[in-house]
Amino acid sequence: MKIAVLGSGGWGTALAMLLEENGHQVTLWSYLEQESKQLQATGENPLLPGVKLPAGLSYTWDLDCVAGSDVVVMATPSFGVRSTAEQIAGRLSPGTILVSVSKGIEKGTFLRMSQIIREATGDRFPVVTLSGPSHAEEVARKVPTAVVSASPDRAAAEQVQDLFLNDHFRVYSSSDVVGVELGAALKNVMALCTGCCTGMGYGDNTKAMLMTRGLAEMARLGVALGGRRETFAGLAGMGDLIVTCTSMNSRNYRAGILIGQGVPVPEAIAKIGAVVEGYYAVDAARALAQKVGVEMPITEAAYEVLYQGRDPKEAILTLMRREKRHEIEETWG
Repeated sequence: MKIAVLGSGGWGTALAMLLEENGHQVTLWSYLEQESKQLQATGENPLLPGVKLPAGLSYTWDLDCVAGSDVVVMATPSFGVRSTAEQIAGRLSPGTILVSVSKGIEKGTFLRMSQIIREATGDRFPVVTLSGPSHAEEVARKVPTAVVSASPDRAAAEQVQDLFLNDHFRVYSSSDVVGVELGAALKNVMALCTGCCTGMGYGDNTKAMLMTRGLAEMARLGVALGGRRETFAGLAGMGDLIVTCTSMNSRNYRAGILIGQGVPVPEAIAKIGAVVEGYYAVDAARALAQKVGVEMPITEAAYEVLYQGRDPKEAILTLMRREKRHEIEETWG
């Protein structure tokens, strides 16, 4: 199939390589002309050190590359999804499948990425979300990985499943777009928190506490918005949470470590050298939780640290001093 991948960051590049390996005609679009020319000239993406780009991959900085494409993969940072989708809306061919691989919640509108894409393109194309525990660095090196292809359109979800599936990249299908997308966005917030605790010198107990209680509040919000609780126990929930909260490949985890070590938040974000999605997601997630009346104490604490300058150690102490409660809400009726 003819496929355009929009966004030549690590994740977009890794997926373009995967699709090219699967025998498709793939064009990788870069926002900057200079970046596109550099990829073509060097055959490498500096975000994927040591990985050679396949000879069959095409490169461009012209969004006309989507014209005539069977599939367009939206791999820009979350804050660029709307503007990119608006620019390609009039260039897409009827029936083109749009695959969303960006993770986040739009500030102000509280829309998920697939909702933004539908709105920006006039809701005229099937949209599929691809998400799960998948570091770009490992996918590019063909490390065995599993993700989820989610859409209300079963045929589109299964077609995307077939497009990406191979011996080192396993894809499951799902109809729960809400759960899959919220898991993708909110796990970045929890990764910032676990990284922060690592930076402060806390141990595995603290990390496990934040991951499990973080998952509980992720699921609460997801269910309140129409997602399924079991999705958060799967690849797009717990799976993505594990990989993002425990690995130095995770930008959010690394940024959290720096903040925990006392580096000012803006400086810590800048030092990562790539987009730290959790920084943007925590603002939107907090506002969304308040809007629907869902309690998210870890997300609230993260917001106070990231946006209000609160000392992370004080934030942890406040969480530890919360009123006692049952772990499972329905315990003893």
